[in-house]
Amino acid sequence: MPTDPSPATPDLSNWRTAPYSRWAFHNVRSILPVADIASAPGSAWPLQASPVSFEDFRLKLPKGGTLDLEGFLKATATDGLLILRDGRIVFEHYEGGNDRDTPHILMSATKSITGLMLGILAERGEIDIDAEVTRYVPEVAGTAYRGATIRQLTDMRAGIVFDAAGLQAYADAAGWEPVASGTTPNLHDFFATMRAQAQPHGGAFSYVSSNTDLLGWAIERATGRSFASLVGTLLWQPLGASGETFITVDRKGAPRCTGGFCTTLRDFARLGQLVLSGGRRGSHAIIPQGWLDDIRQNGDVQAWRDGQWRDSFAAISRNMHYRSGWYVINDEPQLMFAMGIHGQNLFVDAANRIVIAKLSSWAQPVDGQAIWLTHQAVAEFVRVLREQPAG
Repeated sequence: MPTDPSPATPDLSNWRTAPYSRWAFHNVRSILPVADIASAPGSAWPLQASPVSFEDFRLKLPKGGTLDLEGFLKATATDGLLILRDGRIVFEHYEGGNDRDTPHILMSATKSITGLMLGILAERGEIDIDAEVTRYVPEVAGTAYRGATIRQLTDMRAGIVFDAAGLQAYADAAGWEPVASGTTPNLHDFFATMRAQAQPHGGAFSYVSSNTDLLGWAIERATGRSFASLVGTLLWQPLGASGETFITVDRKGAPRCTGGFCTTLRDFARLGQLVLSGGRRGSHAIIPQGWLDDIRQNGDVQAWRDGQWRDSFAAISRNMHYRSGWYVINDEPQLMFAMGIHGQNLFVDAANRIVIAKLSSWAQPVDGQAIWLTHQAVAEFVRVLREQPAG
């Protein structure tokens, strides 16, 4: 494990604030309570190396000038970058005390993993995607979540509108911030008593992180098992993840399914390769192919165009949708990606057989320029690789 010193001792008051965050993002276990997720180091999905030169990598900047690969890595506060082509490592890089064994927080890319778990559980008949969430969590029947379906939650189309006080109550419940001494706010109590404005469910894309934490509660209720144990048994071990993995939990042990997943860069990339491979590792089906096809094909483009992030992503694409925790750009080639604040990304380009996993420590949670640079870099990585024969 890396032994890099932190600039001071990060704690709940500063762990998501630069410069503390760069150390904290790969030392989450020392700051927050977590639940371990079993991996399978004895049967790891092998990742052989076939290095490719990226000397020709160039990003053109909007106001002139270019960035080479090193410049891009620095400009986007990269903690780790791994690129797979045909399941082989063509590039791998670490910074800031990270290495191949370091578990780094994925932030909201966790939502994409929760979405994959829903597909696995639906295929097993353990959860009904079209059921109302109150079927599994009747405690929210008196809240704005009444009438919302599992599908609407995972597609960010539930009609939930929080005011500032509601957002703070949610933040307190999640356990990622300091709270008053002697209090134990937690997610289950928050959901049972939450106050939020209710709008019709099934409308435009509206990004509400609490939706996915509520999905975690519904999953645990539907299966009678912890989310961490389900991920380990049904996804992480079968795909051949080999490193330390865990998820943050609140003060009462509820999982942060919206943003608390922590894993190594290599295992993050293995997940992308599993998605690219149609949910199969060899002959073993892990994620239903139909679920992945649904993510790629059945998102509501109009819901995205009517939604809150249309303009924010306009410089990247206007032809997008969000489905089951994944973003999909419907240009050619189609690109699936998971995204978390502070620069966590997993890109899956099935047409070019490329997976790109990136972990970062942006100073700002949402950095529009860094998002744009990252997407431009994905296209440039693809260009360079297409011009070089596979090893």
